[in-house]
Amino acid sequence: MKNAVLFWVILFCINNNVNAQNLKVVSSKKEYNKSLDSSVNNEMVDLKKLLPNIVLDLRYNTANNFMQTKLYKKANTTYLRKLSAEALLQGQKILAAKGLGFKIFDAYRPYSVTKKMWDLIHDDRYVANPAGGSGHNRGTSVDLTIINLKTGIALDMGTAFDNFTDSAHHFFTQKLPLQIIENRNLLENVMKQIGFRRLETEWWHYSWICKEPYDVLNFDFKTMRKLSKN
Repeated sequence: MKNAVLFWVILFCINNNVNAQNLKVVSSKKEYNKSLDSSVNNEMVDLKKLLPNIVLDLRYNTANNFMQTKLYKKANTTYLRKLSAEALLQGQKILAAKGLGFKIFDAYRPYSVTKKMWDLIHDDRYVANPAGGSGHNRGTSVDLTIINLKTGIALDMGTAFDNFTDSAHHFFTQKLPLQIIENRNLLENVMKQIGFRRLETEWWHYSWICKEPYDVLNFDFKTMRKLSKN
């Protein structure tokens, strides 16, 4: 029963408002700032400021991604909601004790980018249906891996980021070498410990298990950088 309740909490948090006509998309600075008045937890936090040693490999700020085009402009950092960002900081500390750390591929994603991805892929195993928005749009989901802090080399997870095949799925364990399974389990265990839940079809994707819904955001990174200074 507890697991069933948790499932629905997660589903509501990640995919609130499944009807595109009813989906609230925040794209004005005034509306975002108003949300901060209702709860400080609505704040979008600059991860590079909160986690100064974090390694960023923002794939959608380059053409090195499944869309094969640069989707973000001037994205030299990324963002998460306050509570999920603070949780990620705790995860970074846990890994640091082992000589490891996080490398982030993506976190906040403007709603307009999710729509572009859906137009190409149209498969909700790998890309969120814009009808309900995504955890990335809400600032509660992160794509990441683990690196060795001394060498900067990522642990072998069996596939590259944004690999849309079964080999990137968590259930694909029987056909993977033990070391890869252990590396994926390490990532999942740390993320579970700090309050994130995995996406079954992507070893790199985790979503914050929140108790309140967050609005879908549609700000470019230049605007987000200004908003996060408030």
